[in-house]
Amino acid sequence: MSKLTRRGAARLGAAALAGAAIGCARADEKLLTIGMSVPLTGALAQQAAIVRNAAQFAVNEANDKGGVAGYQVKLMVLDDGSSTTGQYDPALSATNARRMLNDPSVIAAVGPLNSGSAKAMCPVFSEGGMAFISGSATNPDLNDPKFFAVYHPGGKPNFFRTVTTDAYQGPGMANYFAEVLKLKKVVVLDDSGAYGVGMANAFAAEAPKRGMEVVIRDRLDPLNADYSAVLTRAKSIAADALYYGGDPLAGIKVVKQSYDIMPHAVKGGGDGVHTPDMLTGGGMPAIQGWYATSAATHVLDDPTMQSWVKRYQSAMKQDPADYTVTYYDAVQVILDAVRRVAASGQTVTRDAVRAAMLTTHLKLLQGEVSFDANGDLASKVVSIFQVKYDPQYALADVVHQFRFVGPAPA
Repeated sequence: MSKLTRRGAARLGAAALAGAAIGCARADEKLLTIGMSVPLTGALAQQAAIVRNAAQFAVNEANDKGGVAGYQVKLMVLDDGSSTTGQYDPALSATNARRMLNDPSVIAAVGPLNSGSAKAMCPVFSEGGMAFISGSATNPDLNDPKFFAVYHPGGKPNFFRTVTTDAYQGPGMANYFAEVLKLKKVVVLDDSGAYGVGMANAFAAEAPKRGMEVVIRDRLDPLNADYSAVLTRAKSIAADALYYGGDPLAGIKVVKQSYDIMPHAVKGGGDGVHTPDMLTGGGMPAIQGWYATSAATHVLDDPTMQSWVKRYQSAMKQDPADYTVTYYDAVQVILDAVRRVAASGQTVTRDAVRAAMLTTHLKLLQGEVSFDANGDLASKVVSIFQVKYDPQYALADVVHQFRFVGPAPA
């Protein structure tokens, strides 16, 4: 055997031993860890903090009740935001995924916030045999059977989400623009990221089916400062609407510049708009009136939710947002899988938890949660919001500055 081959065998042997030892390490220490990678640095830091707090609340709540199947639970939070790019960095996300895999106590992961990060993490986790579940990564490709070999090289579905995908979110807003707002000519922009491109493409494909004309379809560089050329062109051809797919790094410039150049156009976007960072970065009055979608059912106003809302407010000293709910539910899916694996008499391993997550049937905060054979949420509800500024609350307060309009037309 050559030296290189011996080293390769040693690495494979060490990885196999680490995987086999997970159950034993937890049995001795009675500890399970849930990994989490979110961009705590850069333009999405405020949104990342919201979803981190949601996961931490769920973990704290489980431990306060005595843990899960005899284990205490720990949350490992890693930053995948880059000070260089000013937003999430997929390379950092992949590094964080490998770091989680190298810790034998990590049984599964929650997150990431962004689809671009999920695309980088999915093959790493797949080859490592570990599941992860996001409450916000909505790009359809991640669980599309056409791309299974790319994102799931380990051969088993391992990415789950407690939100629907952009295949529904983008068309949902297109339907609302056309059927409710009666708009006719729309410019569609994205920020070049996996999430933004997928969202904008889905909107642009649906719009003509509903009688809208996509007069401009363009891609923005999030590091550029000036988008006035494309916005001025949109104004010159009398576009009455603008749709933006993407995150706040480019989005806040779109908000400000479109307010100056085409102030009377109706403007909206995906859940990248429905963030505190977009509110504070875009600012008033430019962000006023913008529409945004959320890829889940809006439940926070439901009377049956108020007891949970008060518990969350008391514990975390902030109001829960819509993606607080989806991330809280995401952690519940992992914890339920651990319980079921342990109750069945199996060793609680990463693959056993992954397999149990695929068979989830739970009544959670957002309603019934179950997954299709690929790991996507069975529910396809999309919620629509509009910015209606209330000076009683901080501008970054997503809960009070975005008013729920209703579910998107199917």
